[in-house]
Amino acid sequence: MTLTYEPWQLVTRLQREFDRSHAWLPTVDVTEDDSRYLVRADLPGVEQKDIEITADKGVLTLRGVRRYENRGEAKFLRNFTLPENALAGEIKARQVNGVLEVAIPKQPKAEPIRITVEAA
Repeated sequence: MTLTYEPWQLVTRLQREFDRSHAWLPTVDVTEDDSRYLVRADLPGVEQKDIEITADKGVLTLRGVRRYENRGEAKFLRNFTLPENALAGEIKARQVNGVLEVAIPKQPKAEPIRITVEAA
């Protein structure tokens, strides 16, 4: 009986398990400026109809499906905690050239009010 050592056997098995799980985690960048937060997700090959975005209880959720011609589909899910100053009711999203952009407006900063002291 001959024993053979296959160093890549474990890697190949791991790749098969990963492919079978049908999970995919898109790359996401989050930036901020004075008026909004901007979430950009790389979603190549994902159609607009296969993307769902929700904001609930302070959590922004991106979920969807990327369909492959020969390999079926891969689902994705990303959650982000919204800052306290986010205006969840005014979130807007658009998809351009495989990049999803989610704009989250900020509440305007409350400016201090100067109160005049009157003489008695």
